[in-house]
Amino acid sequence: MINTNFRSCSELVYVFLILTACLHNPLRAQTVQAADPELEQIHLRVPGMTEPFTMVLCPGSSVETEDGTIQIPSMYVLTTEVTWDLYDIFVYKLDEPEEGSSADAVSRPSKPYVPPDRGFGHDGYPAIGMTQRAAKSFCDWLSLKSGLEIRLPTQSEWTYLATGGQERAYCCEIDSSSLAEVAWFRENAEHTTHPVAQLVPNAFGLFDVHGNAAEWVISESRKPIAMGGGYRDTAEDCTAESSQRQHSSWNQSDPQIPKSQWWLADCSWVGFRFVVDASSIDQATLEGLRHVDTESD
Repeated sequence: MINTNFRSCSELVYVFLILTACLHNPLRAQTVQAADPELEQIHLRVPGMTEPFTMVLCPGSSVETEDGTIQIPSMYVLTTEVTWDLYDIFVYKLDEPEEGSSADAVSRPSKPYVPPDRGFGHDGYPAIGMTQRAAKSFCDWLSLKSGLEIRLPTQSEWTYLATGGQERAYCCEIDSSSLAEVAWFRENAEHTTHPVAQLVPNAFGLFDVHGNAAEWVISESRKPIAMGGGYRDTAEDCTAESSQRQHSSWNQSDPQIPKSQWWLADCSWVGFRFVVDASSIDQATLEGLRHVDTESD
């Protein structure tokens, strides 16, 4: 008998996506560890914006690194990479802030002079090609709009989140031979990014942590580093510890002098997702965002 005691419509949709993925390829039910259904999901929409987003509460843990033991805090994590649907609001000022709004104080990217999605696809696709500075500015902007303390994850946090808290190269107890179950990479991506959340999520309910778009993080060295590999990378370069340091070739064809601090003209494989420390959340603010989403749907 199917359990129909779902806490929300979004949870029902989430379970449906997992079941659909398993039916599409029966082997997935055997080879991929499903997301924990007990993890709390929040579906939010910021006032003045039409695009909702979903975050999941991931538990904290002590993690062993080369520099010793570090504490990963409990945090809410965007379940997908930031999509163009949300990033466009930031770039093109579609939120139309009122005069004197605090959001005006956040620098926004210059308008791209080439199609930023590279023709891969737009609605539902991961936003790509922005610099780490642009990703951080987006987090600052959305923090001011939402009242949440939104940020990029650190490199150690990202690795922990990608594996679902397990010390493995890949999530879901898979290996490189079965990576296509959860990732778009060189073997199956066909030289393009794909819409987010099309494959099976990891144990924390996070989609596309391997492949599709590599994701900007805050590294220990403070250098711009993207984790997890992208659609053009091999399985060996899409592990939870795979990193790419920004190179001058990523912006070589930019004709501007100085070169853009917002867009990478020759990089079509880097995006990002954001996190919020659970301890930083004001429940009244959170409930206000939930209320906005409930009223508008």
